[in-house]
Amino acid sequence: MARNTKAKGKLVRRFGVNIFGNEKYDRLLKRKPRGPGEPKKGRVRQTEYGRQLVEKQKLKFAYGLSERQFANLFFKAKKIKGVTGLNMLILLERRLDNVVYRIGMASSRSQARQLVSHGHVLLNGRKVTIPSALVRVNDTVAAKEKKSTRDLIRRLVADNGSRPVPPWLTVSKDELTGTIVAMPTREMIPTIADEQQVVEYYAKQ
Repeated sequence: MARNTKAKGKLVRRFGVNIFGNEKYDRLLKRKPRGPGEPKKGRVRQTEYGRQLVEKQKLKFAYGLSERQFANLFFKAKKIKGVTGLNMLILLERRLDNVVYRIGMASSRSQARQLVSHGHVLLNGRKVTIPSALVRVNDTVAAKEKKSTRDLIRRLVADNGSRPVPPWLTVSKDELTGTIVAMPTREMIPTIADEQQVVEYYAKQ
């Protein structure tokens, strides 16, 4: 599957927002607030379609999805009762790789995706190697019962200890587990893009 190979720093500068959550990109934006190749006079004025495309790209790159994966997820969200934009964000947050990242078992979503794909993560006691698997309330995510795996994840949990865990998740650093205690609400999901713009983007497709 094709993955984004663009430098994350350039993407952060291009969008003008830290879509990856890593503190080093906050520092980068302070140091280089303009996008690559952007004139000093300010950002180029965008069309309505251009703004919608950018908002979609922010989410796609942030969660590490391909174009097809993101489109499929959006149309799945559209079929769920409720607000399509919020449904989309909740589906993104419920991905297993995102949960592994949110509970501090990985320093980035790409690293979390790799840990899941390589079988280092258990979901409800079973090995799951599908990063896009959706978690449910009361599900438990844990490090595989292997010394090398647990040593690695213990180091990662310690390194990422300062990153806040969203209130819909709980973490046991001693047991290297995380539990889904509720479905995320809009207030619990960091705002990196305007989801309504994404809805409007797909409405024109």
